[in-house]
Amino acid sequence: MVPRVDQAGFRAIELTRAYEQADRYLKDWPLWRMACYLSSPAVEEQIASLIRAEKPDLLLADQMLIAGLAAAAEAPQPTVMMCHTLFLRHIEEYSAFLEKASAMRRQAGFSSLPSVDRLWFDRDLIVVTSLASIDRRDPAPKGAEKVRHVGPALELERHAKPAELPWRTDDPTPLVVLSFSTGPEQGNVDKMQRALNALGALDVHVVATGGRSIDVGQLSPTANSIVLDAADHDALMARAALVVTHGGHGTMMRALRHGLPMLVMPGMAADQAPNAALVQEIGVGRSLSQDSGVETIRAAALDVLKTPSYAAEARAFSEEMTGIDGAEAAAEEIERMLQRGDSLPQRRAAG
Repeated sequence: MVPRVDQAGFRAIELTRAYEQADRYLKDWPLWRMACYLSSPAVEEQIASLIRAEKPDLLLADQMLIAGLAAAAEAPQPTVMMCHTLFLRHIEEYSAFLEKASAMRRQAGFSSLPSVDRLWFDRDLIVVTSLASIDRRDPAPKGAEKVRHVGPALELERHAKPAELPWRTDDPTPLVVLSFSTGPEQGNVDKMQRALNALGALDVHVVATGGRSIDVGQLSPTANSIVLDAADHDALMARAALVVTHGGHGTMMRALRHGLPMLVMPGMAADQAPNAALVQEIGVGRSLSQDSGVETIRAAALDVLKTPSYAAEARAFSEEMTGIDGAEAAAEEIERMLQRGDSLPQRRAAG
């Protein structure tokens, strides 16, 4: 992230203590390294020292960076929590993740983390880069009035590049985009190969991307597919008829922006299984477990391709997202908060 921030003309300070205490975290959970850098006291201490040294007027903290939120909870400055996926709908899953991280922190011999209410709903504002129409919870939790939905922020990833496809642009054969995350912890070669084999028997073209999650050299492409380390998903989706995904919020929102139905095989991140359930609930696709067999995947993909209602519902969401720029809208929310008065930090300190 540091070079990207520098390139944008801002000042970046690297958090260098991310894994300083990793040897004290138990290794009995696949995401133990993530739990360390998101929750460890070393990260919390470094962030708190930066807040004291820099004396900012406002703090922005990502919802996943628990240590950052814990440091912000003890700081006098007003704080905006940034959530880059659905928030209200997934509170139970996020709470479970926070409790797991807190338990691992205690097992490592450190103090517990603050409660969900203290970390999240004591913030002055919660900016959610998703759609309000699908991020609902009834009854609304206490503090939900602080939530502002600004729409998805879908940047072109630095590693994305135009893909040279072996098929003509006017080829009427449906194109399927297959992507199961760019995160290494989500890597599953077998899952990708099963999906390739399932789609290999259909009259479709397939572009599969591995990102940083798998070595695509370990895959055996089918006759109707190509596999790439990375590609510009926006360019691919402009030509596609179906997206097969892990249910990450970014891929889900990008597919909806292009009006594309989905087949979701969720991975291990807290929001992916609920996102998969949402895809079925709103009628824009199907959900399968990530250990589904080839025949099951093939039947579900064919159903989504052949059932017009899935694409029709996806196109309706595409229309809803027309003209929405989540990054710009988020910046406007933050600027409005700053413009409410220089007394905000003093108000919090006095309180």
